[in-house]
Amino acid sequence: MISSQMRSTAKINKKLLLNNILQRSKTVFSGSKTGDFFQENPVLKNQFEDDQLLDKHLKSVLPDQIYKEVRPDLVNFGQRVATEVLAYHQDVSNYEPTLHQYSAWGERIDHIQTHPSWKKLHDVAAEEKLISIPYENKQGIWSRTLQVAKLYLFSPSSGLYSCPLAMTDGAASILKSRKEDVFQQAYSHLTSNDPDLFWTSGQWMTEKKGGSDVGNATQTRAVRQSDGSYKLYGFKWFTSATDANMAMTLARIEDENDETKEGTKGLTMFYLETRDKEGRLNGIRMEKLKKKLGTRQMPTAEMILEGTKAYQVSEEGRGISSISPMLTVTRIHNSISAVSNIRRLLNWSKDFARKRVAFGHKLIHNPLHLQTLARIQVELEGGFYMLMKVAHLFGLEENQVATDHELMLLRILTPLLKLYTGKQSVAASSELLESFGGHGYLEDTGLPQYLRDAQVLSIWEGTTNVLSMDVLRSITKTNGEVLRALLADCMSNIASVPSSSDHGLSATRQSIVQAINDISSFAKLSVTKDETFMMAAARDFSYSLARTYIASLLYGNASRCPDDGRTTEVAIRWTLLNDLAPINKALDNERIYSKTDFKNDNAIIYS
Repeated sequence: MISSQMRSTAKINKKLLLNNILQRSKTVFSGSKTGDFFQENPVLKNQFEDDQLLDKHLKSVLPDQIYKEVRPDLVNFGQRVATEVLAYHQDVSNYEPTLHQYSAWGERIDHIQTHPSWKKLHDVAAEEKLISIPYENKQGIWSRTLQVAKLYLFSPSSGLYSCPLAMTDGAASILKSRKEDVFQQAYSHLTSNDPDLFWTSGQWMTEKKGGSDVGNATQTRAVRQSDGSYKLYGFKWFTSATDANMAMTLARIEDENDETKEGTKGLTMFYLETRDKEGRLNGIRMEKLKKKLGTRQMPTAEMILEGTKAYQVSEEGRGISSISPMLTVTRIHNSISAVSNIRRLLNWSKDFARKRVAFGHKLIHNPLHLQTLARIQVELEGGFYMLMKVAHLFGLEENQVATDHELMLLRILTPLLKLYTGKQSVAASSELLESFGGHGYLEDTGLPQYLRDAQVLSIWEGTTNVLSMDVLRSITKTNGEVLRALLADCMSNIASVPSSSDHGLSATRQSIVQAINDISSFAKLSVTKDETFMMAAARDFSYSLARTYIASLLYGNASRCPDDGRTTEVAIRWTLLNDLAPINKALDNERIYSKTDFKNDNAIIYS
């Protein structure tokens, strides 16, 4: 009897419990409610104070007085990019520029409308002296390093305003030495710290034939005027930062018979302002804005030059060679964006790992997740130290104190830095989006944009293959001097031999020495080979140089900080995770990179 009564009571209690659960579930998910759980979102802290890598590097390389002077500014800017500037970034990232070709009354106006925060980012760039720092040169040879540090903080919060700044810096580097009033006036605007006076510049090189083969693709013609200026006529197919105040461009000067010289030797560099003093477009007709995978925040247009007033900058026929200083600047900027893009996503991912619980544990306690982030951190640090090395070399060159060895290093490291970090950024951005799971795929998190924008970094200012060929050209044109300088610097970086008890670092050094030997052997082998061999090997060769050089930089850091186990581990990990010299496979196999390989490649693709 008692047992039956207990069973009956238990059934009633169970029924009541189920009803309570059901009612509670209905309440939780009824109406506007979506459940009790909300994922805590990752947040940004002060981007300088939270970046021990940057602060530690600056403290180690800058003279004490300069470090003490600039650190407060970096701390303040680190906070600004994580708050105010980030808000501007989010505004422009959710807005695509539009082109209004006609007014309501039928007048051709070609007005590009951008988000108001695009102008605010322009103001921030001026106020923070993001262009003027190396031109004011208050820190001497360290001015470029300081500028790169600030751009490294700014770029991932910039809403892609970093792109027009790259071209602005490039234009300033060209115009600073020109004494003509028109150029000096432009230079004063490009380097102004007053938002109302600060100008940005475009870089209008690409035409319909397009691409990196500028020498054969440029059809724009320049007609000399009686006042010494020129009128330009042509079609510019891809003009980034179309809303800039001015632009640098290439054209072919017509002679007295209305003829132009073909090829690279027919190109001359010109300066133009996009609008006249009344605010009207300077003989420019906007055809359309480009629809792009990424960088959608920034207007990129097709335009026709219909008698655009311009001024000759380079000697006639010396347009391509005059671009070189500008390319150094823009490729460094490209690398800043690439490395800082990784750093920003990694910062968010690290914070997310502290907050996200999966399978009963926070991601930070998951060995596989932590390993994935650690590998990306190692990649980040490799790219970072190579970037800072190039920044310092450029500072030495600009202050005219660089040795021949340092000039050779700068020549070969600049394309290597750009090509390697561009590819790093795409791969790391994809991996880091994955680290957020489904959130990484949602546009309203703001995360997918970083992957889309990263893709341009391996394309703009030369694709990976084009820059690999540029590396080969630098070696050929200097009779191998740039390569010898790079390998000598590698040996200098690993000059310190670790103690016999430090087996990890000893093995790392041995791997670097082996890679240097393999590169040297390959260089000797290439002398006996034809052009097909070196073209086919160009990318693997460039990767070998970049990875080995980075390995030597990381080893050098570790040898200078013997008590810093983390720095040592990063150096060890780089050599363990990377094939330092992928060209070594050609040393044991004559078919690699051969004409036979080329024919087989063709068969695989097109048969």
